[in-house]
Amino acid sequence: MADRIMKVNAYTTLDLLDGEAEGHGFEEDAYAVVNVTSPRKNPDHVSLQLELDNTQLEHLQPHADKVRLTPEEARELAADLEKHAEKVEANED
Repeated sequence: MADRIMKVNAYTTLDLLDGEAEGHGFEEDAYAVVNVTSPRKNPDHVSLQLELDNTQLEHLQPHADKVRLTPEEARELAADLEKHAEKVEANED
């Protein structure tokens, strides 16, 4: 991804995923990067970041989305991801 907003390196959680953007009157597909971090000093939240490859987008300006999660919210998200991963795996079997 050229002209990235997020730093992507060997420690990035997930890179080169299939991503989608949907808006009023458009849908676009692009590679995506997802990263989970917390501050190194005095961690007080968990950050979940998402960026679509802007070289593949026609309708969106280059940007990255980020949400700040409390530890409880991060665990709730992780549990929901696990639940849906198990559901998909069970369907594949």
